[in-house]
Amino acid sequence: MARWEPNAAGRLREAALDLFEERGFEQTTVAEIAARAGLTERTFFRHFADKREVLFRGSEGLRDTLVAGVDQAPASASALQAVSAALEAAGAVFVREFARRRRAVIISTPELQERELMKLVSLTDALADALRRRGVRDPVARLAGETGMALFRITFERWVTDPGLRSWADHLHDALAELDELLLGTPQAAA
Repeated sequence: MARWEPNAAGRLREAALDLFEERGFEQTTVAEIAARAGLTERTFFRHFADKREVLFRGSEGLRDTLVAGVDQAPASASALQAVSAALEAAGAVFVREFARRRRAVIISTPELQERELMKLVSLTDALADALRRRGVRDPVARLAGETGMALFRITFERWVTDPGLRSWADHLHDALAELDELLLGTPQAAA
């Protein structure tokens, strides 16, 4: 085996997803992932702390994108407008096919579902903290962060399962229109 392998992390991620889909997350070992990728276990551990990290690596990048979206919103933006800007920016972080496959593995594995929920709580906290730094008071900052993550989950679920392959922004705008309908009590025109 060569000492240096190009795109080792990508090959490991692809091998892991293939094996998770074929055998299940719990039944797949790091050794099997490395072998499928044509790499060693040592190489696997240079890129990932454990096999869960294959699915959760990148969470920091998503958090940073969300926080930057809030930070870069115009000063005149409301808390919800700043969160909406952050959610719009988050769409650029995802690759639909990877996200679809990752989601399928996570929803079939209780341990991973718990980890995903913990990630979402962390993202909620990051949004609320970013809003507080903008001068949004509590509990408004917390409520806006929670609302933002509800919008995120709805947008993500619709986007990743959409057979029509509509854009992230289209799904986000639909969810925001539905939130307006909820808050204002008036039905929005169907898209």
